[in-house]
Amino acid sequence: MAWIYLLVAGILEVVWAYSMKLSNGFTNITASVVTVIAMIASVVLLSFAMRTLPLGTAYTIWTGIGAVGAFVVGVAFLGEHLSLARVTAAVLIVSGLVLMKLSTTN
Repeated sequence: MAWIYLLVAGILEVVWAYSMKLSNGFTNITASVVTVIAMIASVVLLSFAMRTLPLGTAYTIWTGIGAVGAFVVGVAFLGEHLSLARVTAAVLIVSGLVLMKLSTTN
């Protein structure tokens, strides 16, 4: 169950990052509310995952999902630049996440 909490927490991190961008510096109320709610929910689910997962594993995977997810959302929905270097960086992050998961006994 901890891994499910962690996955959803990571997805919510992407949601709040995207909605924060849409909030335009917290001037768009709807996007700002979504940002705050998604932030709180993400951290709460991360804390649930940390009940059984090691801190380093949980935090690394949470931030990795957020980083790669935000990169994908930025490229797909915000027209951000896609380059070989950025894709390589994302692949390296995902590789690190897989290695972190494989090295965890829980």
